[in-house]
Amino acid sequence: MPFYSEALKLNKNTFAILRDLIQERTGLFFEESKTDILADKLSPLVIERGFGNFLDYYYLLKYDESAGEEWGRVVNALTVQETFFWRETDQIRCLAEILVPQWFAGHPGETLRIWSAACATGEEPLSIAMALDREGHFGRGSIEIVATDISPAAVARAREGLYRERSFRNLPGELRERYFTPEGDRWRVAGELHRRVTWGVLNLLDEAAVASAARVPVIFCRNVFIYFTAPTIRRVVGMFYERMPAPGYLFVAAAESLLKVSTAFALQELGGAFVYTKM
Repeated sequence: MPFYSEALKLNKNTFAILRDLIQERTGLFFEESKTDILADKLSPLVIERGFGNFLDYYYLLKYDESAGEEWGRVVNALTVQETFFWRETDQIRCLAEILVPQWFAGHPGETLRIWSAACATGEEPLSIAMALDREGHFGRGSIEIVATDISPAAVARAREGLYRERSFRNLPGELRERYFTPEGDRWRVAGELHRRVTWGVLNLLDEAAVASAARVPVIFCRNVFIYFTAPTIRRVVGMFYERMPAPGYLFVAAAESLLKVSTAFALQELGGAFVYTKM
C-alpha cells in the first residue's frame, strides 16, 4: 500500500516525465512498477513545497533556476545509504596487499590517489584507509583518498564520523577497538584515520566533475550501478576509462558485472578479487 497522500496522484504521464528527469540528472532509474515507491519518497518534499500535485514539483525541478538545493533533497530522499565496514573485503585486500605495493614500486616519490566514487556514509573509504594503515602504507609514501557521493546528507554523515552498531557487522573486533571509540550509542572514528579521507558531494553524471576526479589509478564505484540503466553505466564507465591513467584499476560490486555493458576495461582476477583494469 502506498504511504503518500491520496490527494497526491502520480499518474502515468507525470511519472514518466518525472522519472526521466530524475534519471537524466542523477542516473537513478525507476521502473514503471515502482511508481508508488517514487511517490512515497517524494511526496513529503512536494507537500513541504506547498504543491498539490507532482506535476508542479516536476516543473520546479526542471525549470526553476534556484532548484539546485531542491535536487539535493531529492537525492537524499531517493538514495539508499545502507552499507557497512569491511564490505567485499577481497577487493580491499587486493588493493592493500597487491596494488599499492606494486604502484609504489613503479612510481617512487609519487602520490597515490584513490577515489571512492559512491561513498555513501563513508564506510567504504574508511575501510580502505584502515586496510592501508594496517599494512603500514601511509608511512611508506604519499596516499590521498577522496570520497564522494551524490547525496549531501550522506556526505554530511561521513564528515561527522559517527557510526551505529549496524555499520560494524562485518568489521573484525580488533579493528573496531583500534580505530573507534564509543560515544553514547554510536562509535566515533579516530581523527587521524578520518583525516586521511577528503569528503565531497559529486554527481557521477557531472562530466566536468568526473573528468577531474577520475584522473586517478584506483577507483572504487560499488553498489551504485545497480540503480543505473545500461546506457548510463556505459556513459559513466566511459568517462572513467577516458580519464584514468594506465595502469588503472576499477572496482565495482560483485553483483555489478560490466561485461554486457562495456568492454573498455579488461576483467582480471588479482589475489582472489575481480578488478577491471586499464592497461
